[in-house]
Amino acid sequence: MNENSEIRVVGKKFIDIEEVFAGKSPKMSRLIPGFVFRYLKRIIHQDELNDVLERYKDKMGLDFIDHILDEFGAKIIVEGINNMPAEGRYIVAANHPLGGLDGMVLMKVVGKVRPDILFPVNDLLMYLPNLKPLFIPINKHGRNTENLRIFDDAFASDSVILYFPAGLCSRKIKGKIEDLEWKKTFISKARKFERDIIPVYVEGKNSNFFYNLANWRVRLSIKLNVEMLYLVDEMAKQKNKEIILRFGKPVSYTLFNDPRKDKESTQMIRQMVYSLAKSDNN
Repeated sequence: MNENSEIRVVGKKFIDIEEVFAGKSPKMSRLIPGFVFRYLKRIIHQDELNDVLERYKDKMGLDFIDHILDEFGAKIIVEGINNMPAEGRYIVAANHPLGGLDGMVLMKVVGKVRPDILFPVNDLLMYLPNLKPLFIPINKHGRNTENLRIFDDAFASDSVILYFPAGLCSRKIKGKIEDLEWKKTFISKARKFERDIIPVYVEGKNSNFFYNLANWRVRLSIKLNVEMLYLVDEMAKQKNKEIILRFGKPVSYTLFNDPRKDKESTQMIRQMVYSLAKSDNN
């Protein structure tokens, strides 16, 4: 977001943290003190987000992504894009180092070759109306039958599916920035819907504050993913930084014909992704 941009008072709040809490958990929302909501609004940059959404409210999908990345001054470097076919049904599987900006960069880069992209995301991101055409909602805290149907319909379509198998963004583990456990869902979907997988490595990192907070939360046995609240703030820190994407060669879905080996296949694709890193990303 431009440092010199004036934050205007918006008639309509596209994002209202109090409404989000009230919609997801009405009882909990009523128990949260006002000062907590004020702090949350600050760390998620609610006013700045609403200002951007107001200015680009007529932009949708990839057009909106382009404008947002311009706001951040994102410097994108792409290697191996020739491995992304212009036709065919694929799953693009990538590591998830940043928790927001990396997803937008991935959408922009793949979207230049294949505008017909779909991206499974946390259902909270459906509050961003400009990106709804590109998103498939996933409820991480429950099973919504309609969302599951939409999820399968997306894989059954001819669109390219972008996927972060870890679900959550990377953490610093034993001094190394890497994804948490990859879930095997994308392997089973590749087999079921006959989709080859394209491994992509995204180079980037969040602040030490984010990683330290995440590690202390784990040490204190706090289950609530507190650090996630700071992801928008982390995005703001990425302004004018370089993000590198490296595309590997497609992997045939026929390699995943044995469901009993899905975990092994998941680990294999993960290793392929990280093998695309040319240097230590710390």
